[in-house]
Amino acid sequence: MPETKVVWPPSLWTAVTPPGPDLPALRGAEAADVAVVGAGFTGLSTALHLRRAGVDVAVVEAAEPGWGASGRNNGQVIPTLSRPDPEDIVRRHGAAGERFVRLLRDSASILFDLAREEGIEAEAEQNGWVQPVHSPGRMKIAERRVRQWSAVGAEVELLDRAAARDLLGSDAWHGGWLNRTGGHVNPLALARGLARSALRAGGRVFARSPVTGLEREGDRWVVRTDGGGELRARALVLATNAYSLEFTDKVRPDVARQVVPVLSWQMATEPVTDNLRGTIIPGRQAMSDTHGELWFARYDARNRLVTGGALAAPFNRADRLKPYIGERLQRIWPQLGEMRFTHVWNGYVGMTRDFLPRIHRLGPDAFAWAGCNGRAVALSVALGRELAAAARGADPDTLALPFSEPRPVPFHGLARRLAPPLALLAYRRRDAREVA
Repeated sequence: MPETKVVWPPSLWTAVTPPGPDLPALRGAEAADVAVVGAGFTGLSTALHLRRAGVDVAVVEAAEPGWGASGRNNGQVIPTLSRPDPEDIVRRHGAAGERFVRLLRDSASILFDLAREEGIEAEAEQNGWVQPVHSPGRMKIAERRVRQWSAVGAEVELLDRAAARDLLGSDAWHGGWLNRTGGHVNPLALARGLARSALRAGGRVFARSPVTGLEREGDRWVVRTDGGGELRARALVLATNAYSLEFTDKVRPDVARQVVPVLSWQMATEPVTDNLRGTIIPGRQAMSDTHGELWFARYDARNRLVTGGALAAPFNRADRLKPYIGERLQRIWPQLGEMRFTHVWNGYVGMTRDFLPRIHRLGPDAFAWAGCNGRAVALSVALGRELAAAARGADPDTLALPFSEPRPVPFHGLARRLAPPLALLAYRRRDAREVA
């Protein structure tokens, strides 16, 4: 049977990142103590942490490491969720929620520390993440988040309008807040680096091997692929998130259909000149604001602004986004003038109805998660550490994993088609109102 052909998106990250490791497809029968499905941030972090503990692990990936959301996103390392705050999480999940909040608090540092320890060259810059507010009333959001995150020991700071202007080089916002542990990375370089680290530690990674079956047989989990491969393992971690339905709808559809994959567009400008760069986010922090239709930007290692946006109508979006986002950048930073976009690409974000991730026990020694809600970079790497501990048999009461039962979205196919454009229109209406 021919192998799956991998076509990479026309992203900045694809253009500038050295190739990943040369990996085999899964052919024939293999065995491991732990099987991991998905070679994105979660799966590769899980595998690396298992190998650090001396556990035999094999990863099965439908395409190549970083091909999905892990290698397509903006690369902002944000140690929070997008909507729920610490008190919301604890109210929903109790003691497990408290542990999860602490994991979120530390998630950016977990990522940056792991990259440093493994010598991963991911263009990593841990210089902070800023969430500016786009209307005066939304300062209540910043105040609430600083209060709640300060209470759990996060390195956060409230910003008035002048402080936000100094950090961002723009009068477009009315203040905001700063998390000093955040930052940004080249996400594809991080994914490929994690794959190399897992291999160097003695793990196995199989690529171009879409999973077609996942069953429990006796005391083993059996992962089958469309190339006739079979992997048997004592424990299982399912880490496919927004791309769970990309290759098949037969593998744990109850997990896959909890999230609505929403297309997210990313864009990179030509490099900003040195004389302008000192006036636009001079400290090189990552930034994403309080608009529902997010305004966001960060520099890459070549001083390109990496930003993006969304459009409701599904035609010629790449061509239509360029003038739309170009005009937005000029409103924020008039000194930029007209910028040329050199790369435009997209990828899925796995959204849930309440903006909380879903973490599950699927059976004996089997675990899964989905629902990044736009906060996957730091969270995925940190969850890999916890899922590795779970697969090793750690006491659930010690894990930062708020388990729940899978609850698929009703009429998932319809929701997948209609929810994103309707949500975008709702966000635009809300963004224009003075509400907190």
